[in-house]
Amino acid sequence: MHKPDYKIRTMTRAEVDIAIDWAAAEGWNPGMHDAQCFYAADPNGFLIGLLGDEPIALISVVKYGSGFGFLGCYIVKPEYRGQGYGLQIWKAGLTYLQGRTVGLDGVVAQQGNYMKSGFKLACANIRYQGVAGGDFPANPAIVPLSTLPFAELDAYDQTLFAENRTAFLSCWIEQPASTALGILQAGKLAGYAVLRKCRSGYKIGPLFANSGALAEQLFLALNASAPAGAELFLDTPALNPAAVALAQRYGMQVSFETARMYLGTPPNLPIERVFGVTSFELG
Repeated sequence: MHKPDYKIRTMTRAEVDIAIDWAAAEGWNPGMHDAQCFYAADPNGFLIGLLGDEPIALISVVKYGSGFGFLGCYIVKPEYRGQGYGLQIWKAGLTYLQGRTVGLDGVVAQQGNYMKSGFKLACANIRYQGVAGGDFPANPAIVPLSTLPFAELDAYDQTLFAENRTAFLSCWIEQPASTALGILQAGKLAGYAVLRKCRSGYKIGPLFANSGALAEQLFLALNASAPAGAELFLDTPALNPAAVALAQRYGMQVSFETARMYLGTPPNLPIERVFGVTSFELG
């Protein structure tokens, strides 16, 4: 029987929902409303591989600004693995990001394969899991992000991410079933964080702050805003000991680890201000 040709093309917005479902099936626990914001980041940055009409492979290759890209959602249906379909869509994705520094958060077991394409290990990102709930004393320095000028938030974010991600950020902080908070110091934004509902529990990401004390205040405020007893997740860079200590201080346990890797020159970011990464799929 003749096998239909394998075709790779850009996903439609509806097909990004398929990517999120597949990510959930892999145990990656995506957010309930990730698809809309992922698509907003770069509508051309999602590729799908089809045999006839059947989707069998996916990859996200989102462009940020003029010089950075992030690769994620790299999944081949289990029954089609080991047949070269994944490698073809991987190559198509890297072609789309050609000329840019490319980041990814890969499962540790696949590091060797990514190195074959020129990726180099930068650090580990560690997913911590705990239980939400608890009281949080009122803190006038913590405000809903919606009360601040978006331009101020956008400028702050660009000091902590490799490139401008305005379209993504404006969607991320306004998604349903989420809480987005900023913390002020001398009237200026000195940190922000977002809590969102996921397939299982809630995730905090990003958690950016100018100091460990400010990060802890944001963490406690979001922890208290989540339903008591719900699972709570925080993805911390292993290279920020204060972030790791924060997670451990509140009884969180390691549940997953990724290898943050880069192709090209890694961005020079102030890792000591990154207490939680935004997402393993988009950076």
